[in-house]
Amino acid sequence: MRAMPVHRPVSVWPVLVALLGMTLAGCRTLPREPVVTLRPAPPVFFPGADRKAPDQPGDTDSNSPLHWSGDTLFVFNSAGHPWRAGGPDLFGLGQTYLRTEYHNQTNGGRWIESTWKAAEGTLYGWYHFEPTGLCPGTGLTAPRIGAARSRDDGAHWEDLGVMLEAPPGTLNCGTRNFYFAGGHGDFCVVLDQRQRWLYFFFSTYTGPAAEQGVAVARMPWADRDAPVGRVWKWHAGAWTEPGLGGRATPIFPARVDWHREDADAFWGPAIHWNHHLRRYVMLLNRARDSHWTQEGVYVSFNADLANPHGWSPPRKILGELPADGWYPQVVGLDTARRETDKLAGRAARLFVRGQSRWEIVFDH
Repeated sequence: MRAMPVHRPVSVWPVLVALLGMTLAGCRTLPREPVVTLRPAPPVFFPGADRKAPDQPGDTDSNSPLHWSGDTLFVFNSAGHPWRAGGPDLFGLGQTYLRTEYHNQTNGGRWIESTWKAAEGTLYGWYHFEPTGLCPGTGLTAPRIGAARSRDDGAHWEDLGVMLEAPPGTLNCGTRNFYFAGGHGDFCVVLDQRQRWLYFFFSTYTGPAAEQGVAVARMPWADRDAPVGRVWKWHAGAWTEPGLGGRATPIFPARVDWHREDADAFWGPAIHWNHHLRRYVMLLNRARDSHWTQEGVYVSFNADLANPHGWSPPRKILGELPADGWYPQVVGLDTARRETDKLAGRAARLFVRGQSRWEIVFDH
């Protein structure tokens, strides 16, 4: 006869302690999503592009970069061409106003969408370029992204060439999209904290839907004076595709193809470093059809620009905007810290299409 097995009492306490430890460790490493609050505030308007009178702001048809030069805050507003305004702070930007000039001519408009000023005083700008004549018989274009340089705070620009464009053979002149047959554009540029890399967060409208959306590329800051051929797109987990003609893997892919009538996609990122949160904050548009009708403004966070997978899922913070209520961006208010569209703290102003009717507050 086989001996009956002996059942010894087993303590579950070590297992519970181990599981509890794992849970607590996980809680310590999980990032807490910041809280974003919008408050109504007295209206503030950018001077805009090509205004007709001081009390009649012009258009704001792209992201609007700002920078400090001494005690003057400058802003660029574009609508096919950039205009520059300046003043002592965000609330006094109309004191100076001029049409900026490029040193060359092109077959299409150039919108200045991002700027960074080097320590030695040179201002670098990056433009959204819309060439004409790509799809004869239509008004369609396919944007590209180029670089420029200025020695006088953006009154005059030297065009340094196009650095980012879509793969060849991807133009879709039969698109249902109202504006674009493909291309890369509607972007912002961010210099990392160590001033080693410039990161380009851009909208891509080309190829299959899985390759459309908001993508990222980068270039060494040291190459800023000769940028053509120095930019590399993020694709399939690495910075391996050339800026000119390479493929890109979006960090936020289109939900529905940009070239369908019912297109659904994020676009037009605007990013700043938030010193209160100690994170980067990205604002996004969301189009809900091929006419780019604005579904709402969304926010995403990331602590590390070098980690494209680190952006949090976009969360809606503002809706019920006009159909063309595009280009949300944060502008900091602290003049002592020289805050701009690139730097802000706990409280700032939220602009949409060149108008701010809200204070935006970031909390942990």
